[in-house]
Amino acid sequence: MSEATSTMTAPVPDFGSDDVDRKFVVICSKGDLDMAYPGLVLANAALGEGIEVHMFFTFWGLDMVTKKRMNSLKFTTIGNTATHLPQGLGGMPGMTSMATAMMRKQIAKVGVPEVPEFLEQIVASGGHLWACRMSVDMMKLEKDDLYDEVEDIINASDFITMTEGAQLLFI
Repeated sequence: MSEATSTMTAPVPDFGSDDVDRKFVVICSKGDLDMAYPGLVLANAALGEGIEVHMFFTFWGLDMVTKKRMNSLKFTTIGNTATHLPQGLGGMPGMTSMATAMMRKQIAKVGVPEVPEFLEQIVASGGHLWACRMSVDMMKLEKDDLYDEVEDIINASDFITMTEGAQLLFI
């Protein structure tokens, strides 16, 4: 590397005025333990930057805000090549329970809260939680089945209108 190259800094993109109200949307469509955390972490980070945050829970992502399931999200190694384990191990009896226990231990070790506490933190910081009407209907759920801090069950069109111009993350 030349001396000129080693002293260069990376360009910083200009996204316009900092005065513009920013919105960040996380669409949570997966209910596995390892798929819950990326959205929670990024929503929390956005709130820390003063960005308006809306989380929309649809399909299996509803497990994150369904009272009966939110405390028992699982982690499976089946089909997850990022675990660096032979795929055949994932189908062995007890493997999902063991993998889930190990992941929960690792999450706790780095001081990250469990899903319900993380959601509580997000709401306390001003984040908004919404459930997808179609998914709620498909799963035969009612508002009472959902985490109390879910503001409402809304359809996709209303959510799109509400979050117009937002940065979007689909998980």
